[in-house]
Amino acid sequence: MCGIAGWVDWSRDLTSEASTVQKMGQTLCSRGPDTAGFWSNPHALFAHRRLIVVDPDGGVQPMTRTFGDKQYTIVYNGELYNTEDIRKELLQLGFHFNAYSDTEVLLVAYVAWGEQCVHKLNGIFAFAIWDEANQRLFMGRDRLGVKPLFYSRVGRGIVFGSELKALLAHPQVEPVVSQQGLAEVFAIGPARTPGLGVFDNVEEVRAGHILVGTPERIVTRPYWQLQSYEHEDSLEKTIQTVRELLIDIVERQLISDVPIATFLSGGLDSSVVSAIAAKYFRAQGRDALHTYAIEFKDMEKHFKANAFQKSLDGPWAQRISAFIGSVHHRVIFDTPDLGEHLLHPLGTRDLPGMADIDTSLYLFCQRVKQDVTVALSGESADEVFGGYPWFHREESLQADTFPWSLRLHERVNIMSDELCQLIKPREYVQTRYQEALGEVPRLRGEDSRDARIREIGYLSITRFLPTLLDRKDRMSMGSGLEVRVPFCDHRLVEYVFNIPWAMKTTGNQTKGILREAMRGYLPDDAIERKKSPYPSTPNPDYLALVRTKALELLDDANAPILPFVDANAIRSLAKMSEQPMEHRPWFGQIMGTAQLFHYLYETNAWMQQYQIRVR
Repeated sequence: MCGIAGWVDWSRDLTSEASTVQKMGQTLCSRGPDTAGFWSNPHALFAHRRLIVVDPDGGVQPMTRTFGDKQYTIVYNGELYNTEDIRKELLQLGFHFNAYSDTEVLLVAYVAWGEQCVHKLNGIFAFAIWDEANQRLFMGRDRLGVKPLFYSRVGRGIVFGSELKALLAHPQVEPVVSQQGLAEVFAIGPARTPGLGVFDNVEEVRAGHILVGTPERIVTRPYWQLQSYEHEDSLEKTIQTVRELLIDIVERQLISDVPIATFLSGGLDSSVVSAIAAKYFRAQGRDALHTYAIEFKDMEKHFKANAFQKSLDGPWAQRISAFIGSVHHRVIFDTPDLGEHLLHPLGTRDLPGMADIDTSLYLFCQRVKQDVTVALSGESADEVFGGYPWFHREESLQADTFPWSLRLHERVNIMSDELCQLIKPREYVQTRYQEALGEVPRLRGEDSRDARIREIGYLSITRFLPTLLDRKDRMSMGSGLEVRVPFCDHRLVEYVFNIPWAMKTTGNQTKGILREAMRGYLPDDAIERKKSPYPSTPNPDYLALVRTKALELLDDANAPILPFVDANAIRSLAKMSEQPMEHRPWFGQIMGTAQLFHYLYETNAWMQQYQIRVR
């Protein structure tokens, strides 16, 4: 995994601008702590930061290859899981290779197939290729958007980078936020609209899209989208297919030249990944798999079972570890740890994020990085298999909005009247919701309830999942740790998206088809355990801490957030939060009360640290 940045301009010689792009690359050091690279051409400058995972010597970037009189250069962030399949196909076409890195395979794939090369790729990636002979810039992003890629149109060219900070290091990309950006920060929140970069004149190459730049124009277009079709497999065949896909996916993602582990929370999704990985390790004669779980000190003291979380994860993680034979590591944090690092995730996200679960994940990844360089995680299983409560609750199924925006009013209530008049938060969210609905691939003849669940599935995959993938990418890469997400393999997503809901919930169980597919890999009681979200600390000390931080803002006449919030409403919410209340982790909602205070504190810090100017 790596960080990439660049500047292309067809109308001027960029040779004298090398220092600018080198500075852009330096902002991405945490993504690539091992080596740095730079490449210069009159009309294109590329910078690269590398985290070495495969082929330390042969994967140096930027990478240039010459074929005849044509030269091609690539910067690439990601991992291909079908590298050898593509390499064999290219060898048969007469191409040769200097090493065994997936970077070279991707570059040669472009030489062989042009823009169609992205259809060959199975993996997580964001890349840019400069085609010198055709003066063409070609960029692509993986189908689910696991790896980030932002860009800005500058002059008659384009600057790009893995993270927003890389673009902001360019003198012509300014930290200006206008009406749309404010709506994204205050109304949409962390579930940012795909394609938008929040800052003015900053865009994102959307998941499953390519960008093609030529002297004449710069265009983006999709190369992959979810499709709806009749599912014709029997229940038995479907269970078998899901099992075979998952085994193939996880085993492909265990390829690495550096130490690799898995995250194991004790929930179904991470347990599935860990169980398959542990079995593969044994079959390969490798040392036992190492698994890692995050916990909070005194969780047992403060935890109360509720509708969102039925039981503690810790004991289950240890039980699964014993069953699969892994070496398990408990990473335990306390509220003071969160307090000390409340704002550290901001520097990796470049935008306000997901409060305490950003902070804890950032600290967790730092700890895991001490032992390994690569880890596998269970992200996206709930979006793909329908695990969230909003797939099952009438309130969500009947709502005319994003199911995670049902409590939007709580955010609106603390906005200033001036901000509400400017961004019209309810209307803005509704517009984005209708845009998303307009993309849903319909299935002719589907009854209304199944059609609605298909909508919820599409929204979850294309609008909510990117929030979690952004979080996982920034918190892990901010620690120099590569995290792979097997449930994001497009083959699995395409197949499961079209499994009928009655079959997907076979046995009248949430994610029933996944549970049945993994029988034998896990204990039956673990297979049947109810959904448990990523742990958010229930310690009241955390609520008290962030409440104090938010109230302090109101007493600071220079706090940049003041014009955008209703101070009296925040004080009232703070007073109300002093009463005992049910802990609600991040699950099926925009944010709980504690996280809302944290978000305000972080948003104010964002406006200060990034010197945000509002236009």
